[in-house]
Amino acid sequence: MKIRTFLAARGMSAHRRFGQNFLVNGTVRERILDHLDILPGQTLWEVGPGLGAMTSGLLARGAVVTAFEIDRGFIALLPALFPEAHTASRLIIIPGDVLKTWKPALAAQQAPPSRLFGNLPYNIAATLIANTITAGVRFDRCVFTVQKEVAQRMAAGPGTFASAFSVLCAWAYRVDPLFDLAPGNFWPRPKVSSTVVRLTPRSGFPGGTDPAHFARLVHGAFASRRKTIRNNLTILLGSPAAQAALAAAGIDGASRPEQISVEGYTALAQCVRL
Repeated sequence: MKIRTFLAARGMSAHRRFGQNFLVNGTVRERILDHLDILPGQTLWEVGPGLGAMTSGLLARGAVVTAFEIDRGFIALLPALFPEAHTASRLIIIPGDVLKTWKPALAAQQAPPSRLFGNLPYNIAATLIANTITAGVRFDRCVFTVQKEVAQRMAAGPGTFASAFSVLCAWAYRVDPLFDLAPGNFWPRPKVSSTVVRLTPRSGFPGGTDPAHFARLVHGAFASRRKTIRNNLTILLGSPAAQAALAAAGIDGASRPEQISVEGYTALAQCVRL
């Protein structure tokens, strides 16, 4: 295995705690790049570039890449792997945990990039996507490789919403699962299958609703999947306020949180103060 040998020669290895699984199938890498639909000069954020296999393709297609990397070894290595792009500021490396660094990076760049891309570890995928939506930040296109379970939650619709995260994704984006990837496409091999998903913005977001307010409401609505929307909102708002908000939004209080449409949650958010 060339990656194993390359890392070992530099005293490095893949770290499970960072969710490092390298996509070693070159054909799949090209398919993913095609779905990003990159134009020369477009700005793009890449989460977890690792050894730069995908970074190389992004740069070859003309993207201006900001790469978020937590592994100190890869942070030191990437400028040497792409010296011309790094010197020309076509590859900017942001060290540290992306969950902590994306907001300062956005403030420094003053505008969201056109694309967001990455092979997202299970332990950060939902949090990162939800955090950007809650902050009111959307991208013209996102392409992620995530665990299949996460992709299913992202693509869920009314009646099958798995969580508040599912509602947030459906509110902000159209989610298209593109194709599944078996563990053998990665090294080290993960224990589960993955799915490549594409997100494109939905019209009407945020529709006059503060995203942070919407997120708090939806999280409260999903406080317990076993309870009705009325019971969950009663815990969040108190009984009189919950009853009044549901009536004003035209929502049956006996419904389960997963049954309420995005439009229903939007109407509810406009009837609630938190």
